[in-house]
Amino acid sequence: MFVITGPSGVGKGTLIERLLKEVPGLELSVSATTRDPRGSERDGVHYHFIDEDEFARRVEAGEFIEHADYAAHSYGTLRSEVDPRLDQGRSVVLEIELQGARQIRDTMPDAVRVFIAPPDPADLRLRLESRGTDSAEEIASRLAVAEQELRARGEFGHVIVNDDLERAARELIEFVRARMDADG
Repeated sequence: MFVITGPSGVGKGTLIERLLKEVPGLELSVSATTRDPRGSERDGVHYHFIDEDEFARRVEAGEFIEHADYAAHSYGTLRSEVDPRLDQGRSVVLEIELQGARQIRDTMPDAVRVFIAPPDPADLRLRLESRGTDSAEEIASRLAVAEQELRARGEFGHVIVNDDLERAARELIEFVRARMDADG
């Protein structure tokens, strides 16, 4: 299992898209969230969009391998998205927040964890504003959380600085391929 994390706006989703296109045998786990869909996002494809009550019920039932609150919404990885794939020997990619990555570290120590960092924290504001999907309040909230997340990069075995998309994508692809080859 590959856990990809980093602050909002750092380009995790774009890098993972490239990774999935270039590395056969990887499957993306679709996370659950209580936030509303953005733009063309579709339920079950980009996220499993569920309301707060359903999310809380699933947490209580132990249906998540990790879950976290982030920017006034809840996010989590459903066991049903991961366990069957791992049981079949398939490789899974999770795009999750720092809180969830820490939970995975504690419960699944064999998971490969990668931190995606911006070249400069100021870049995050520009990226969040330019994607045009968040309100000014949401951007401020995401940036406040990002400050804390950036301090955690030393907790990760591998850090990729997304200063150049092509270079960062190549680095992620080469790293994942090497780990998959090493694990047989």
